[in-house]
Amino acid sequence: MARVFLTCRVFPEEVARLRDAGHSVEMRDAAEPIGRDELLLRVKDVEGLVCLLSDRIDAAVITSGERLRIIANLGVGTDNVDVPTARAKGIVVTNTPGALTEATADLSFALLLAAARRLVEADAYTRSGAFRSWELLPPHLGLDVHGKTLGIVGMGRIGTAVARRGRRGFDMPILYHNRHQNEEAERDLWARFVSFEELLRESDFVCVHAPLSRETHHLFDRDAFRRMKNTAILVNVARGPIVDEEALVWALEQGEIAGAGLDVYEREPAVHPGLVALHDRVVLAPHIGSATAETRRGLARIAVANVLAVLAGDASLNPVA
Repeated sequence: MARVFLTCRVFPEEVARLRDAGHSVEMRDAAEPIGRDELLLRVKDVEGLVCLLSDRIDAAVITSGERLRIIANLGVGTDNVDVPTARAKGIVVTNTPGALTEATADLSFALLLAAARRLVEADAYTRSGAFRSWELLPPHLGLDVHGKTLGIVGMGRIGTAVARRGRRGFDMPILYHNRHQNEEAERDLWARFVSFEELLRESDFVCVHAPLSRETHHLFDRDAFRRMKNTAILVNVARGPIVDEEALVWALEQGEIAGAGLDVYEREPAVHPGLVALHDRVVLAPHIGSATAETRRGLARIAVANVLAVLAGDASLNPVA
């Protein structure tokens, strides 16, 4: 029997799967994120750890978990985990690729549409009682989406799914910038591989789907925003630190770009006060890219399957390279 610790609440059937396999399960039943001291304490003497992207699993945590055999991250990214340290200690790190692709792509396009058509402002206008009749020039006049150029930064699973929605649903020409060319997207969606500078210059909507790395940290700074159209809208559902929020607030206030739709933030759960104060064409969501019942169940199912495999002495299903 092994001990497994879950840093957050998951679906009861997944806890049951672990217990039915003979493992002892401790699940943290609280809404707020786990604190540093508690995390360091709770990983002692456990073989399996199921954690969130918001949980910082650094060298100290990994060292504290002297018996750890697997760290199962609930999400695609693993920038919250010190993977080299885990690997050096023989600990398997897994993620949940594919499970959240379509749900996150849906939200990305929802943010794009909401920012372009100023839906949050229109909703507030309607609820305030100001709506009297149809107006030719309402205060929340928006931007067309159909036929506009969509730029994708990071053409992996999610980026390709967003491009598919844009191309097939809205007849949008697709530009993309990626570490490698995506020949399938070029063939199926007529996507065009371009430099980052050309993408910024030519796109009407820029959607961020790149992983967080040294190269992508603050990729969107003042210089990047200066290169974008002043009618362009930025959408970020990838990682908050890819966008310099100070620079984004500046760009929005100065009219360097027209709007933004964000689901991730540089210092989550904190949101830059300048973004909170901006209402015109700025849509803010609380990191809900994968927040559908079906998708979240899928994430938990994959993470638990990885834990069960490793604790049974088998290879993990989704090892992080």
